[in-house]
Amino acid sequence: MAPLQPGSRKREAPAPQEAAAGSSSQGSAGVDGHGPLPLKKPRRPAAQRSLVNYLKGREVGAPGRAGFPGFDSELRGLAVRKLPELLRERELSLGTVDKVFASQWLNAKQVVCGTKCNTLFVVNVQSGHKTRIPLMRDRRPPPVHAQPGCGIHAVQLNPSKTLLATGGENPNSLAIYRLPTLDALCLGDRHGHKDWIFALAWMSDTVVVSGSRDGTLGIWKIDPDVFRSGIGWHSAAGLPVYSHIRPAEVEDVPRAGTNPGNCKVRALAFSAQRQELGAVTMDGYFHLWKARNTLARLLSIRLPYCRENVCLTYCDELSLYAVGSQSHVSFLDLRQGHQSVRHLCSREGGTGVRSLSFYEHIITVGTGHGSLLFYDVRAQRFLEEKISVSPYSSPRSTGRRLRLICGRGWLSQDDLQMNYFGAFGELPNALYTHCYNWPEMKLFVGGGPLPSGLRGNYAGLWS
Repeated sequence: MAPLQPGSRKREAPAPQEAAAGSSSQGSAGVDGHGPLPLKKPRRPAAQRSLVNYLKGREVGAPGRAGFPGFDSELRGLAVRKLPELLRERELSLGTVDKVFASQWLNAKQVVCGTKCNTLFVVNVQSGHKTRIPLMRDRRPPPVHAQPGCGIHAVQLNPSKTLLATGGENPNSLAIYRLPTLDALCLGDRHGHKDWIFALAWMSDTVVVSGSRDGTLGIWKIDPDVFRSGIGWHSAAGLPVYSHIRPAEVEDVPRAGTNPGNCKVRALAFSAQRQELGAVTMDGYFHLWKARNTLARLLSIRLPYCRENVCLTYCDELSLYAVGSQSHVSFLDLRQGHQSVRHLCSREGGTGVRSLSFYEHIITVGTGHGSLLFYDVRAQRFLEEKISVSPYSSPRSTGRRLRLICGRGWLSQDDLQMNYFGAFGELPNALYTHCYNWPEMKLFVGGGPLPSGLRGNYAGLWS
C-alpha cells in the first residue's frame, strides 16, 4: 500500500489515499461533482500471511514483523518434512583413514571428525581440504601389554562452542580443545577411566560427562579461568603444553544381576530442559540420572531390544529418548507419570541402527546398510517417496519409505578379509555418524564398512 500523499486541503479535510492499481479510493473522504462523499470507516489492512511476506519482514527487521503466532513452528515443521526429499549427495574424499565414528559441525564450512584409526581431523566441506589435529598424550606411557586402541568414538562441542571434548591418544583419556583455534587445553588422564571412552555429553559450558566401557561415568569440571587465559602454550620443541586433570566425580553404572560384566556405557544424551542425563549400556539397559551439582540416579529400564544398543538421542520438544539397536528404534517417554516404551522396526536386514538424531518431530536414522531413513514421530510413520505424474499436479506418495542411499566411499583391497567378504558382492557402508547444519540445510554423514576387520571410510555432504 502506497504511503499517504500530502494534500493542499485544510487540516479538517484529510487527503485521499492513493489508490492501488485496479482498486478504488472509496475508503477516504473526498468531493465529487454532486457534493461531499460521506466518511466511511477505514478498512483494516489484510493480514499478509504468505511465506514471501513473512521472510521479507524478517529480512528488513520491521518491528512487529518477526513472525506470526504459530507460523514459525509451522514453517520449521514444513522444512523438516520437505528437506530429506530435496537432499543430494556429494562424496568427500578422506584418503585412507579407517571408519568415521564421530562428527560435529564447527562452522558453516568445517566438520571435525574422529575415526577408528585414532585420527582427529577437520574437513572443509567446500574445498575438501583435510587438516589433522594432534592428539594429546598421557603423562605416563601406556602399559606394555595394553590392548590396541579403538579409535575416537565421540566428539562433542559445549553449548557456547568454545570447547571441544573428544578422546586422547589413549582412548581411555578425555581431551579438551579450545575453539575456534583447536589448541590443546587439558587432558583427563589422572584417576579417570580404565577402559575406552565411548560417549560424551556436555551438561554446561564447563561440565562434561564421559561414558566408558569400564562401566563408569566421569564428571569433569573445566576451570573457566584456564580456557579464558588466552592462547595455547607450546614447549621449546614446538609441542603443545596442556594441563592434566582428574574427574570431579566418578559414578558407577548399575549392574544387572544377569550380566554384571557387560554394563559398558555405549551412548549418552543430556536434556538441558529437564536437567537429566540418559545412558545406554551394552547389557540392554537404559539408565537415567538427575543432573545438578552431582548425579542422582532416577531409574533403570530393561530395553525391549537389547542387542547392539549403540546410539541414543533426546528430543526436548517431545520429551522423548530414542535408542537404536540391531533392528529397532525404541522411544522412551519418562516424564513424571509416564514410563511408556514404544518401538519401530528399521527393516534394514539386521544390519542395525548406527546413528540417530532428532530435529523437531523428525528422527533421522543412519543404518548399517548404507541408507538414511526419516521417521515422523507425531504421525508415527516413515517419510515416503513422492513422484510427480505431471508438471501440473502435486507430487503423490508411492507408499515406499524415503531412503537416501549413500555412496561407495573408499575400501582397502589389501585386507585378507576381503577374500571372504568379497564373495558377498558390494559392501555398503555403515553410517556411524551424521550431523545437521540446519541454518544452511546441510547434512554431513560419515561411516565405513560394517565388518570390523575391513578398512575403509565414507563421508558425504547432503545439501
